[in-house]
Amino acid sequence: MPNSKPKFGRDDVKVDSDQVVFDGFFKVNEVKLKHRLFDGGWSDDVVREVFHRGEASAAILYDPKNDIVGLIEQFRVGALDSQYGPWCLEVVAGMLEEGETPEMLIRRELKEEAGIIDTELIHISSYYSTPGGCGEKIHLYCALCDLSNAGGIHGLPSENEDILLHLFSAEEVFAVMLNSRMNNAATLLGLQWLQINRKSLKND
Repeated sequence: MPNSKPKFGRDDVKVDSDQVVFDGFFKVNEVKLKHRLFDGGWSDDVVREVFHRGEASAAILYDPKNDIVGLIEQFRVGALDSQYGPWCLEVVAGMLEEGETPEMLIRRELKEEAGIIDTELIHISSYYSTPGGCGEKIHLYCALCDLSNAGGIHGLPSENEDILLHLFSAEEVFAVMLNSRMNNAATLLGLQWLQINRKSLKND
């Protein structure tokens, strides 16, 4: 079964060195390690750069009464070469600050990025975005709220945020989500979960 206990754990990795090689807006460490092999013994020395982003929370906005999905639009430097351009349609998201829980974080971001205060949060999943080279862990939620009067420009000028909240019918989003500016993992995971659970959410 996919949920069965793995053969190896943290004790089956020997870290010889772990040092910061870049410390800017983000941090990159160079890690030298060995790990156990499936056929016995240990690997040779493995050197990897690990991109550290810490933990994050994200939330797909959904209004079950009006069957509306809320997505934010903002500039993303990592999507400069995207065929859809670098202004992506996304879930609300942010990075965990010291002393915050994932739920505290997403409630703060919902207010800052979308002007949403009154919401019911449903935890969808917690996952590593790209564990081959990045330590970021994302806590994904569905935020049930009234979007009938939502919209507008949001974000913190002190963080150079320029965020536009869009409202779409759920059917409109589901029809194009796999081939559109919604081309990022947290958004697609949130939308796919919503697509599966939408009927029960509308009936509650």
